[in-house]
Amino acid sequence: IDETLEQCARRELMEETGIDIPGPLRQVGAFSRVDRDPRGRTITVAFLAVVPLQPLRAADDAAQAVWFPLSQVPPLAFDHDEILRAALPLIQ
Repeated sequence: IDETLEQCARRELMEETGIDIPGPLRQVGAFSRVDRDPRGRTITVAFLAVVPLQPLRAADDAAQAVWFPLSQVPPLAFDHDEILRAALPLIQ
């Protein structure tokens, strides 16, 4: 309740992967389709950051954290492929 969206994104990334982002984040968009997560109502505000390739550390509620080339991303949960597609034009 006491964080901005950007502060929350930085904290979650650190908690899930061990990556600390000192540089800027770019907001990709908000994803709020009512049925996007079968577990319950979920709204996501996604951010993009450019980080150097570094080891990942899965933590908190992430079972694993692995880098994939964009050409080899495996199937993603829920609407996460839609979020990834929305972010791609921002890195061109």
